Formats: sequence, structure tokens, C-alpha cells
Amino acid sequence: MATTRETKGAKPRLSRDALATWRSLQDLTDDLRRILSSELLDSGLSPADYAVLLALSEAPDRALRSSELADKVDWERSRLSHHLARMQRRDLIRRDPCATDSRGAVVVLTEDGLAALRSASGPHLRAVKYYFADALTDEQITQLGVILAAIRRNVDDRTAQ
Repeated sequence: MATTRETKGAKPRLSRDALATWRSLQDLTDDLRRILSSELLDSGLSPADYAVLLALSEAPDRALRSSELADKVDWERSRLSHHLARMQRRDLIRRDPCATDSRGAVVVLTEDGLAALRSASGPHLRAVKYYFADALTDEQITQLGVILAAIRRNVDDRTAQ
């Protein structure tokens, strides 16, 4: 991966405005994560639980191989394995043997897990609307989407090198 000095076409230093905006983004992201985590905890789910349940709910047959789930939630496999054990004890998920790989497992969203996700989703999405969407006009949301897509492309391009 290229360092800042090695990156072609990069400005030599951040402007004062760019640095202030970056810090503001970092602070705001931390605040939103904290607030939304607190909202989720009221439902009995951690943000980690929610991420796993959401990924499974969006998967075909509400099931993913452990390795695919780790990629979806961007976790190390050992972290995922420990977390899944806790979720399995709470009957939110189950782990079935993988038919095509005797060493692998398929993680399946249970009915209790789906019910917990549905119960948490309403308050979670209301909080996202309240703290995020309500602060912006439709045009600002569109502009922010364009900005985030540009940053995503830059990150993807530079990390692929």
C-alpha cells in the first residue's frame, strides 16, 4: 500500500480547512456511533449483533458461510467465531455444517434472531432518521452520497495498488 509520500498527485500537506473538516468528520462519526449503539442496546442487541443479524437477513436463505459473513461485517474470523458462539447461546443464530466443506460452517439466522432484528430495526432506523437524515435536505443527502462515493473510489483505488 502506498504511503502519503509515495502517492502520486497528492497535495504535499492538508490545508487547514481540510484538516478541520477531517477532524469534524471523525468526531461526528464517533458521536453517531456512540448514540446509535446506545439506542441499539435498549433493544438488547449490541452493534455487533445487529451487524451480523443484518448481514444474515440480507443473504439468500438467511444464511452465509462463516468466511463470507466475516467479509460482510469486516471482522477477523476469530473475532467472528467468538461472537457467534455468544449469539448462538442466545438462539439468535445457529451454525450448521457446510455441505461442500467439512471444515466450514454455515451461519443461519434463526426465527428468534429475525424477531430481535425486526424489533431493533424500527428504533434504530428512527434514530438514524432523527440524528442524520432530518438534519439534511434531500439535495444535501444526494450531494453527500456523491462525496462519499468519491472518497470510497479513492480508498479502493489506492488500497488496491
